[in-house]
Amino acid sequence: MSITPADEVLLRTVATLRGAGCVFAEEEAQLLLEAAATPAELDALVHRRVVGEPLEVILGWAEFCGLRIRVDAGVFVPRQRTRFLVDLAAELARPGAVVVDLCCGTGAIGAAVAARVPGIELACADIDPAAVRCARLNVGPDARVYEGDLYQALPDALRGRVDVLVVNAPYVPTDEIAMMPPEARDHEPQHALDGGADGVGVHRRVAAGAAQWLTPGGSLLIETSEEQAPLTARAMADHGLLPRVSTNDEMYCTVVVGTRAGD
Repeated sequence: MSITPADEVLLRTVATLRGAGCVFAEEEAQLLLEAAATPAELDALVHRRVVGEPLEVILGWAEFCGLRIRVDAGVFVPRQRTRFLVDLAAELARPGAVVVDLCCGTGAIGAAVAARVPGIELACADIDPAAVRCARLNVGPDARVYEGDLYQALPDALRGRVDVLVVNAPYVPTDEIAMMPPEARDHEPQHALDGGADGVGVHRRVAAGAAQWLTPGGSLLIETSEEQAPLTARAMADHGLLPRVSTNDEMYCTVVVGTRAGD
C-alpha cells in the first residue's frame, strides 16, 4: 500500500508533535491539518503547538459536552473532567430554573447546562473582561454575562432566586502553579489558576455568599480536588449549606454540592 503525500504530511506532523511531548499527537495533528489552509499555515500552527501554546487556542475552539466552545487567547481552557460538573448541575436544573455559572471563563459550563436543560434562565459572570467577551459568544443571546468579582457582578434581581450555582473556580495551591504544564502555566491567566495557599481561597469566598443568592433548596456546586474536597465542604457547612461530595473516577473529577435548606 503506497503512502500518499497527504499521509506523509500527517506522519511528519505527528512525529513533530510527539517529539514535543504531545500525548495525543495523532488527534492533534489531524485537527491542525484540518485547520490549516496552506502548508505554510500548517507549519505555523505546528510551531505554536510545539512551543507550548494550548491546542484549543490555536484552533480557536474546544469540544466540550458535544459543543464547540470558542476559546480566545488568554482565557482559561475548559477541561474535559469538568463534564462531571455539568452532569451534576443538569441533574439539578429544570426548565425555568435560574442557573448561574460563576467564574465562568469561556461560559462552557453554562452553555452545556443550557443545551442539556432547555428553558433555564442562565446568567454567567467572570472578573476577566477577555473571558466575559468570550462567554458572550458561547452562551448565546438568551443568557446574560456580567463582569465583576464573584457576586459583585450579579444584579440584585438574582438574589435569593438562584436554583443552581455552578462554579469552576481556581483550586491549584499557589506553590504548585510552577509545576503545572507550560500550556496552562504560561498561557492561561494567573487568577484562573491560583486558588491561594491551600487552593481553597476562592471556594471559601464563594461559600460565604452563596446562601444569600440561592433559593431555598437551591444548590452550590464547586469543582475541586479529592484532597481539597473536605476543605471545600467545610467552607459550605460553615455558611449554612448541607454539603456532599461526589467523585467520578473515570473523569478524575470531584465536585462538592452544598444545598441551602428549604424554608
